[in-house]
Amino acid sequence: MDKAEKIPLFDRIFKPEQITLDNGHTVTRPKSRTLLILAVLFIVIWISIQMTGFDFSIIVRRGHQLTVILEQIFQPNLSYFAKVKGPLIDTIKMSLLGTIIGCLVALPLAIFASSNINKNKPSLLIIRFVLAVVRSVPTLIIASIFALIFSLGTFAGTIAISIFTLGIVAKMLYESIETIDMKPFEAMQSFGATQMEAFWAACMPQILPTYLSHCLYSFEINVRAASILGYVGAGGLGILINERIGWRDYNGLGTVLLSLFVLVLIIDWTSDFLRSKLS
Repeated sequence: MDKAEKIPLFDRIFKPEQITLDNGHTVTRPKSRTLLILAVLFIVIWISIQMTGFDFSIIVRRGHQLTVILEQIFQPNLSYFAKVKGPLIDTIKMSLLGTIIGCLVALPLAIFASSNINKNKPSLLIIRFVLAVVRSVPTLIIASIFALIFSLGTFAGTIAISIFTLGIVAKMLYESIETIDMKPFEAMQSFGATQMEAFWAACMPQILPTYLSHCLYSFEINVRAASILGYVGAGGLGILINERIGWRDYNGLGTVLLSLFVLVLIIDWTSDFLRSKLS
C-alpha cells in the first residue's frame, strides 16, 4: 500500500506543523480537529432543527402549561384507585406470563445462536437474523398486530411481551454463553454425551445465574412496557392512561401513575435483591 494512502484525509488537507526542538530534533504536530468537529456538529444540529421543525419560542410561550398539568397530576384522586386495581393486576399478569414464556423460548434459541455451541454456520446466521428482526420491532407495533389477529385484550399484550422478551433475553444469553469455559463441555462430549446432554451438565450451571438475572431484568422492563400497551387495545393500565388523558382528568391520571410508580418501585427492589443473591 502506498505510504500516502495511510495518511488520514484530515492531515492531507490540513498539513501538520513541523516543530524543531531545542535539541535539534524535528517533531510533527497535527492540526487541531476541534474546530472541524464543532463545525460539523453545528451543521448537523442546524439540519436536524430544520427537518424536525423545532421551535424554541413555542416552548417559551407554552411551557407554563406543563406546570399546570403537573400540578394536577401531583394531586391524585385517590378515590379513583378502585378503578385502577383491575387494569393494574392485568398489567402484572401480562408482564409475568409474557416474561416466563419469552424466557423459556429464549433459552434453546440462545443455545443454537451461540457460535461455540452451534458450528453450523447457515443455521447460526438464520437464528441470529430472526432474533435481530424480533428486537428491531417495537413492542407497541407487535401488540397492535396481535390485537388485530387475536382481538383486543390482554392476550395480545401477553404475546407481544413474550416476543419482545424472547429477542432481548436470547441476545444477552447467547453472548454470555460465548464467554463460558468450554473445556467441561468438550470433555463430556469426548465421553460420548450428546451435545445437549453436555451443554446441560457442563454449561448450564455456568450460565444459570446470568440467565435468571436476565429474566428478572426483562420482567422489570416488561412491567413498564405493559403499562402502555393499552394504547393499541392490548389491555393493562394503558387503557386508563389513554382514557384519562382524553378526558383531561389529570387527577385521575395522577392516581394511575402513582400506582404504576409504586408497583415498579416494589419490583425494582425485589429484583435487585434477587439479583444480588444470584451473583
